[in-house]
Amino acid sequence: MSGRTRACGCPERTCVGCRKRSARDGLLRVVVIGGRCVPDLRGTLPGRGAYVHPAPACLELAVRRRAFPRALKVQGPLDTGELRQAVGQAAP
Repeated sequence: MSGRTRACGCPERTCVGCRKRSARDGLLRVVVIGGRCVPDLRGTLPGRGAYVHPAPACLELAVRRRAFPRALKVQGPLDTGELRQAVGQAAP
C-alpha cells in the first residue's frame, strides 16, 4: 500500500500562474518554439511543456512572475503574443 489517501483517475498538473493543481484537461499546455510561447492545444508538440489555466488572470500572473522561462528552462524573455491571443479567444 502506498499510503495515498485519494485516488485520482486523471493526471494533475500545476498552473505556472496561480500555482494551483488541476486536472490536465482543464489546463493549457505551452511549449517554446523559436523563442515564442506557443499554445499546444492537442498536447502533442515536442519539447518541455508548462501548464497554465486558460484564463487571462493566470496568464498575466505567469508573465509577471517570469514563470515561463523558468518552467520551460530557457534563457531570456519569451514572446507571449500568440499565447495571449489563444487565451483571449478561450475566455468567456
